[in-house]
Amino acid sequence: MKILVTGSSGFIGMSLCIKLLKEKHFVVGIDSMNNYYDVKLKEARLKKLKQFSNFKFIKVDIRNKNKLNLKLRNFKPDIIINLAAQAGVRYSLLKPQKYIDSNITGFLNILELSKKYKVKHLIYASSSSVYGNNNIFPFKENDNTDKPLSIYGVTKKTNELMAYSYSNLFGIPTTGLRFFTVYGPWGRPDMALFIFVKKIINGSSINLFNYGKMVRDFTYIDDIVEGILRVIKKVPTKNNLKNKFLKKFVPFQLLNIGNDNPQKLINFIKQIEKNLKTKAKIKLTKIQLGDVPKTHSSTIKIKKWIGFKPKCTINFGIKRFVEWYIEFYKIKHIKK
Repeated sequence: MKILVTGSSGFIGMSLCIKLLKEKHFVVGIDSMNNYYDVKLKEARLKKLKQFSNFKFIKVDIRNKNKLNLKLRNFKPDIIINLAAQAGVRYSLLKPQKYIDSNITGFLNILELSKKYKVKHLIYASSSSVYGNNNIFPFKENDNTDKPLSIYGVTKKTNELMAYSYSNLFGIPTTGLRFFTVYGPWGRPDMALFIFVKKIINGSSINLFNYGKMVRDFTYIDDIVEGILRVIKKVPTKNNLKNKFLKKFVPFQLLNIGNDNPQKLINFIKQIEKNLKTKAKIKLTKIQLGDVPKTHSSTIKIKKWIGFKPKCTINFGIKRFVEWYIEFYKIKHIKK
């Protein structure tokens, strides 16, 4: 199968591509290789992908429609997996235009590609951020998502609406995946786990927001990838989306991918301390603008849809991340 993965040098993108390549799919990965975070980390991920003969990399920004079409003119994908996006809730407060350009205009270009090539399935990254200030837990896919707390969340909600429109108008099968706080080896430097490990190793203090009361449904990267692999094979069709109230069938699906086991951030830090054998210096502070105090994913729908429930614990996941971090950055000494 020919698969196009956008954001292939990103955290989730690289991990997914490796699995697809090992399954002998032909994968074209595209990435802008921008400098939102350390480009050297992206280059290291890309280097791993280039070891596979069934992988082709194209450097292109999904915001550039003309260049995107030109670069992909000879490749007709069966499946498109869109993971390219401007990430980060807090950065969206500073640079909202980047989110509109990449996450909305860029996604429109991906939808147009999907229509042009009549893809069998478009899978795209949404986010738990769409749930905003919902306070009924766990979050379910049919919950109201009209009040996201950040522009990042707004763009992900917009993606879901855009996908529905294209599924409705052009019959493109689309599945949106609402990711819940993904972590693990090769993770993003702007994520909590990466920041905490780096600061503990350097002997710096950690800002623990909402005075230590933050709760997140941390989801390990291997679970995320396994979920995507199963979703690829389960295309929304009239047969498996029967609804007697639908006057017109729309091949559109939304799924949470979370761990359904929310953890207090302080417990997360304790696991890091255990693996680094070092105590963290913690500074309690107020919640940041745009942040939600708690996330908790319902996994009932994804289990019913693909027979899958994420299972990796934070004990396992944090251990694997710390091992990767120490090896990748060649850490010889931890400051006490």
